Amino acid sequence: MADTKSAKKEGLVYKGHPLRRVDNFIYYGTMAEKYIIMMQVLDSQKLQDMRLATKVSVQLQLTDPEKSRSRVVKKTEKDSLYAAMDVAAIWLDRALAGK
Repeated sequence: MADTKSAKKEGLVYKGHPLRRVDNFIYYGTMAEKYIIMMQVLDSQKLQDMRLATKVSVQLQLTDPEKSRSRVVKKTEKDSLYAAMDVAAIWLDRALAGK
């Protein structure tokens, strides 16, 4: 029973980093780290009873509030959420490792 409660409190995690969704934005990582990924679903299409992302913007950003003007380090657009998550995981892991 304790495992279920901690999983609910922790939320969704992908490859060791938390995922949070706010409307069409998906944040990957934590603000406590130096970098975070922000993904924005720019376009989607209906497939049966659900919507599939067909255009997703991916940005590696600095979390430092002092650098608000130059916050974006890297950016790209992908044609699916799967491709966007793949790039996001690689970029975030490399950035946090200092590579």
